[in-house]
Amino acid sequence: MRSLGSMIGLLVFALIGVLTYKFYFSKTDATGAGTPTQQIDSIGVRTDLLGIAKAESTYQVEHNTYTSLDDLVSSGALSMKKTSRDGWVYDVQPSDTTFLVIAHCPTATQPGCTDLEIDQTMEIRPTQ
Repeated sequence: MRSLGSMIGLLVFALIGVLTYKFYFSKTDATGAGTPTQQIDSIGVRTDLLGIAKAESTYQVEHNTYTSLDDLVSSGALSMKKTSRDGWVYDVQPSDTTFLVIAHCPTATQPGCTDLEIDQTMEIRPTQ
């Protein structure tokens, strides 16, 4: 009888593990970045957005205005080799007092993904 109880306990433990695993990965897929490669791309895009926003802040202190992505790179305020990442395309919308950086996601290759944006608040969020 004791081994039957142990076997049932082990099966219950395994069932909980499988359900937890399934719940975790089904939640990850719903974000639009389900595969490990897509998750790495998403982290890289967030890192790029923060880098662009920091470069905008630095540029604004030095020039009293915000500027385009091309000007950030050419002025040396931002050292990016590419202005896109694995299908994600960056768009900077500067003004004298604010800026908005949008990362447009590649919906053709990553269905369900969401564009991201950052502004002078330095907070990354889905576009509105």
